[in-house]
Amino acid sequence: MEIKASIIDLPVQDLSKEEFSSVDLKWTKYGTIKDRIDDVALIPYIRVDAFIIGECTNVEHPTRFHIEKGQKRAEGSLKEYKEDEYLEKRLYWCSFGPENYGEGGDILPSRRYRLNTRNRAARPQSMRGCTCHFIVKRLYARPSLALIIYNNRLHVNKSGFVCHGPLDRDAIGPGAKNIPYICNEVQQQTMSLIYLGKSEENVLQTHIEGVQRYCGSNAKVNSLATQYVKKLEMIIKHSTHELDLDDQASIRRWVEKYEKSVFFYQDSTETEPFILGIQTDWQLRQMARFGHHSIVAADSMFGVNKLKYPLYSLLVFDSRQRALPVAWIITRTSTKKDVSKWMKALVSRIRTVDSDWRISGFLIDDAAIEVNPIRDIFNCPVIFCPWRVRRKWLRNIIKRCTNVEVQREMFKNLGVITYSIFSGIDYADAIEQFIQDFVDQTSFMQYFRESWVPKIEMWFATMKSLPLASLEACGAIESYHMKLKQKIYDDVHLDELQRVDWLVNKLYTEIHSHYWLDRHADEYGSHEDVKEEYIWSSSWYRALQISDNSVTLDADNRLFAKVVSQKDNTQTHLVWNPGSEFSFCDCSWALQGNLCKHVIKVNMVCHSQNGYGPSMSYQSFQNILMNMWQQPEDDSLALDQSVAWINQMQEKLQRLVELNSSNDIGTVVNNLPLKWVCKKGRTFIGKPAEATLALPAGSKNSGKRRSRKRKRLGRLKNA
Repeated sequence: MEIKASIIDLPVQDLSKEEFSSVDLKWTKYGTIKDRIDDVALIPYIRVDAFIIGECTNVEHPTRFHIEKGQKRAEGSLKEYKEDEYLEKRLYWCSFGPENYGEGGDILPSRRYRLNTRNRAARPQSMRGCTCHFIVKRLYARPSLALIIYNNRLHVNKSGFVCHGPLDRDAIGPGAKNIPYICNEVQQQTMSLIYLGKSEENVLQTHIEGVQRYCGSNAKVNSLATQYVKKLEMIIKHSTHELDLDDQASIRRWVEKYEKSVFFYQDSTETEPFILGIQTDWQLRQMARFGHHSIVAADSMFGVNKLKYPLYSLLVFDSRQRALPVAWIITRTSTKKDVSKWMKALVSRIRTVDSDWRISGFLIDDAAIEVNPIRDIFNCPVIFCPWRVRRKWLRNIIKRCTNVEVQREMFKNLGVITYSIFSGIDYADAIEQFIQDFVDQTSFMQYFRESWVPKIEMWFATMKSLPLASLEACGAIESYHMKLKQKIYDDVHLDELQRVDWLVNKLYTEIHSHYWLDRHADEYGSHEDVKEEYIWSSSWYRALQISDNSVTLDADNRLFAKVVSQKDNTQTHLVWNPGSEFSFCDCSWALQGNLCKHVIKVNMVCHSQNGYGPSMSYQSFQNILMNMWQQPEDDSLALDQSVAWINQMQEKLQRLVELNSSNDIGTVVNNLPLKWVCKKGRTFIGKPAEATLALPAGSKNSGKRRSRKRKRLGRLKNA
């Protein structure tokens, strides 16, 4: 745009509208390279009020403008003057600024007091640091004209975020004092329903019910609650993930705005990689609740080939043993130094909530993950979850092989190769034999040679050295991965996948709302459709609903098992290679590479009967116990230590089995061993705490003891 150095050539814009705003005017760049360059427009002076009224009625940012500063000159007071000298000059500022009386804000340094805001915004505390302001100059040379200099037309704060109006996420705006009390739970519930695409009637009804718990039921509350829901819908509809055209700058602004939900941030430089750790307050509470003395798992390779930076999810298992995301880490680095940084920050944050917080184990799903930082920082055993190996092999077999019988045999042979790490068989010979037997399956063999042969030794070494997770844990992590994949890749453009701010916005809004609503629906018994979907999301839980009578095993050769469908009794699913994690089912869910309920149920039945081998996780458990039993020498201190470890492990397992199998927690508590306190306090158990307090030195009891001692000494002297 051309920059004007003189205002003489500017056209006078006298619009026919009764009221007009900055959108209706044509703005010109005015100034010099040395001086400041502003957007200016020339209008008749008598139309200034019409312009200000039009600016106040902005639909997206309704406000008022107050005179922040004004100056006047008398006519004829200047003998020499420039063309832009003023006869009257006023600085108009949005009444939601310039001060910020909100969270983290303060008054201007030049002011020692708060201004009288009676005629400004709806309430003083609604001043949000808005930077929108303009100057109106009544020209000295042409008093009938006014020069409008717009310094900032955006209603944003110093950080560049919308700070008031319908598009503001935090401030309510004018009329906020009339809005009924809305707690965080009600607001989060309403936003979650909107993000999940629930109908407007359903969202409004749920919101009004939540508000009425605090404000009662009346027409005014319902009307204001309706306005609030419409505002949230408008915010979500008009919000965008692009806070800046540059993705890196956009992430910096997001981190600045939501710093409470960021536990670690490291911008990418020439020497340091990009790392962003996200954890909301709700996720922090869930991690403290479900992670303490329990298992934390990792889904560590989501979006490696599609996203700009892969997503690393930390999961805990909730009251229904579903995988619940409690932290997201976006980074491409996996070095020990960088992993230690964000893990230390995460543990430090959780310890601020619960100083005694610790976990029993950490599940990993990638053999390339550094385990030393996990052991050092979380101070717990590391367990390997092989769900990703099974899933990738099954998906590529189905994708690259067309013959169903060949698919079954190939998957079965891959299972035999994997099981060989516990039997002492050389898996290298088994792999070579596998490649020779199925040499005609060129597509899969090319994939297997390129993607797995170079690194299969690393994967098998990890599976052999670490304990293996159970099918229930594998199913829960896989369920989370599939749900995340559906939400992230559903109706998305390829250019958005290469922006980190898009992924962060997706996680912080939709994904977080989805899991929040799942937990809320389950704990409070609300939203039956959401609760039902949440309960049935686990293949392990769906397998428990299948009766043992619905499973028929092949008694002769044990090649397959039949499972009667629960929806249609006339339909039967075939599960080949029963009793193994590498069972092959013909249901639609399994043919997508997933661990289905039929495979889990068949393995449950097989492991309870003779003739079928144990699962990989059980074999791994047996090897650990055998190694502990064989290592120490007789009559040695190492033997005592091994006995102590095994005894402690047995007690924990026994207690865990009792908790899972018991329907009454009271019976388990009554069977726990008594814990004695210090000797002096044993008789005070169950009494008020005041009774156990030590008496001060100058109490009556100590005085009586001293007086008795004097009497005894007196008797001895008299005697």
